[in-house]
Amino acid sequence: MKIKKIFFCFLLFTALCCPQFISFSIAAEKMPEGFVDIIDVIPDIELDIRYFGPHNFVGEKINGYHAGKCLLTREAAEALAKVQMDLRSFSLTLKIYDCYRPQRAVDHFVQWATEIDNVKTKKEFYPTLDKRNLFKDRYIDSKSGHSRGSTVDLTIVPLPVPKQIAYLPGQKLSSCYLPAEKRFRDNSIDMGTGFDCFHELSHTENKKIGLPQKINRLLLKALMEKHSFRNYEKEWWHYTLNNEPYPNTYFDFVIE
Repeated sequence: MKIKKIFFCFLLFTALCCPQFISFSIAAEKMPEGFVDIIDVIPDIELDIRYFGPHNFVGEKINGYHAGKCLLTREAAEALAKVQMDLRSFSLTLKIYDCYRPQRAVDHFVQWATEIDNVKTKKEFYPTLDKRNLFKDRYIDSKSGHSRGSTVDLTIVPLPVPKQIAYLPGQKLSSCYLPAEKRFRDNSIDMGTGFDCFHELSHTENKKIGLPQKINRLLLKALMEKHSFRNYEKEWWHYTLNNEPYPNTYFDFVIE
């Protein structure tokens, strides 16, 4: 009993005095009070939650996604609402691919990455990469900022919203870095690659993409930065709130 008390005191001291050395993975059955459903904050936002279905680099619904919802911290959702307000004046809207991501979903990604012979999605999502290098090249990691609740994957869609072509499991795949008319037909404005494209053309400031695609990326980046988000330079779609409320907490409650 005495040893347990000493260990607890050590953890408490470390958390209070040296928070940079400790992060907690919280398993919660329900969404914490600090999170909201984005639809409650931005009712007219478009959703295309890729990990709730099979159209993603794993090729199946991901663990922890029991509903096709976008859950975020209230701070991130309210900042995103300001971006949406700016876009409306240009007859544009945001479309969300992913928001909060349970730790168990990240674990699912890691497990998939170790299954070297499972390459059924390679043609679309990582056509030029050896799957054995996904960890080394930092496409897959054991932790994700998405699990902290203030990171979002998104794009821009014109208004009125064009019809989104449905993905059918087993259909012929096209490489995600090809021109828009040759890859999977997303209803967003052309950003130069598809979502979750493991390729250098996905790097936000890649100079090899066309001028219209550069302008589209710049529009998204400028508006997101205006409202306190920062971009991950290797993924044009990936943004994190600057002052995220849970910078050291990785949540694991399911999306339902």
